Amino acid sequence: MPLPGSGDSSTGWKPPIPIKVKSDDGKTDLYGMMFRPSNFDPNRKYPIINNAYPGPQSGSVGSRAFTSARGDKQALAELGFIVVSIDGRGTPGRSKSFHDSYYGRMGRDNTIPDQIAGMKDLARQFPGIDLDKAAMWGHSGGGFITADAMFRFPEFFKVGIAESGNHDQRVYEDDWGERYQGLLEKTADGKDNYDIEANQTFAKNLKGHLLLAHGGMDNNVPPYNTLLVVDALIKANKDFDLLMLPNQAHGYGSQGNYMMRRRWDYFVKHLLNAEPPKEYEIKPITRPVP
Repeated sequence: MPLPGSGDSSTGWKPPIPIKVKSDDGKTDLYGMMFRPSNFDPNRKYPIINNAYPGPQSGSVGSRAFTSARGDKQALAELGFIVVSIDGRGTPGRSKSFHDSYYGRMGRDNTIPDQIAGMKDLARQFPGIDLDKAAMWGHSGGGFITADAMFRFPEFFKVGIAESGNHDQRVYEDDWGERYQGLLEKTADGKDNYDIEANQTFAKNLKGHLLLAHGGMDNNVPPYNTLLVVDALIKANKDFDLLMLPNQAHGYGSQGNYMMRRRWDYFVKHLLNAEPPKEYEIKPITRPVP
C-alpha cells in the first residue's frame, strides 16, 4: 500500500502540495494548496492561476485535507498551469484578529494583497512559476475578488474569470454585507461607504482579459450584480467577455460542464496563447465496478 500523499503510481496522479507563504505584512504565515501537472517539468515556466474565495465566512482551501482538491483545479493544472488556493487574512478558522483583518474594507482589501504576496513568495520557493502570466478565477465571493483584482491590480493579474460575483454588497443580502462591511453610511461627497468597495466603481481600470459569467435565474447573487459591472465596462469603452447561462441558478446546474470547458478554453487561449479544441464536450466517465 502506498504511503499517504504519495499519489497513484498506476496513473501518475499526485495529490496537491500543501504550501506556506508569507502575507502582505511580511510576517504572517498563510496556508494553501498548489496543483501541478502530472508531467511537471522543473525546467520550464508555468502560468499561475489563483482559484480564490476571500470569505469572510469561509476560505479558499477548506479543510486543507484531500477534500480541498474538489473541483477542477487538478484538471486545469493538467492543461499546463500551476493552480493555487491560498487562505488570506480575513478568512475564518484562526485568530479573531486574523478574521477581522479587512473588516469594513471588503473591496479595497478582499485578501488580494495577501494573494499577490503569497503568489510572489511561492514563486521564490518554486522557480517554475511565471508571475508575468498571473491569473485568477472564482465563483460567488470568488467572482467578487476576481473582478476586484483585475480592476485594482491590473499590472499583476492578466486574466480573470469572475463567476456569479456579488460585486456590490448594496444589491446583495444585507445580512451578509452589513455583517462584514458594517452599516451603510452616507459620506461627505454624497455617496456612501459601500461605493468604494463596489467593483463597478473601478471597472475603468481593466487592462487584461476578463470573462464575466452569471446564471440568469440566480436567487443567491442576483444577475444585476454582474450587469452593474458590465454597464461600467461599456461606459469605459473596455473590451471584455460575458457569458449568461439561461435558467440557471447560482451553481449552473446542467450547464456546469459547459462553464468549466469555457473556463479551461479562456485560460488556454489567453495564458498559453494556444487554440483550445473547438467545442470540446466534457462527458462523465463510467468506471467498472471492482
